[in-house]
Amino acid sequence: MGTYPQKPPLGEAELEPFLREAPIARLATMNPDGTIHIAALWFGYDGGELLFGTQDVTNKVRNIQGNPAVTVLIDVEEPDLKGVLVYGHAQLDDEDVIAKRVTLFETYMSSEDALQLAAGLAGHFTPVIIRVKPDRVTSWDYSKDGLIETGGGTAG
Repeated sequence: MGTYPQKPPLGEAELEPFLREAPIARLATMNPDGTIHIAALWFGYDGGELLFGTQDVTNKVRNIQGNPAVTVLIDVEEPDLKGVLVYGHAQLDDEDVIAKRVTLFETYMSSEDALQLAAGLAGHFTPVIIRVKPDRVTSWDYSKDGLIETGGGTAG
């Protein structure tokens, strides 16, 4: 297979700030029937891992229990299209979940509201943190001029 043109990637110094500031991630897991389940989620970035808060009754948790391979898309359209695609493996973390969810939620709301939301959800569902350890990361940045040639395969 030939190469295809792609916009330049985010630089090493740009990647971590982007992952700390992007508002939403899309987590893709494999359903038992082979179809893909995708969920848009609030997320955090810590120590090279992506963190997602959810409940243990969700499809994404059941799917990870059956197959921990996941793909995560994090992108923004403004001011210019930029994105990161993470291929990795997920682990379910059930230790100190409410405090971890509060930390995740504080990115999006006040500390008081974050605590209220995390505690409220835990009152109805068993909370869990999904930790994604990247195996491979690709990125693109349309604010940069030019195209680069990438290896074989197809674009995207």
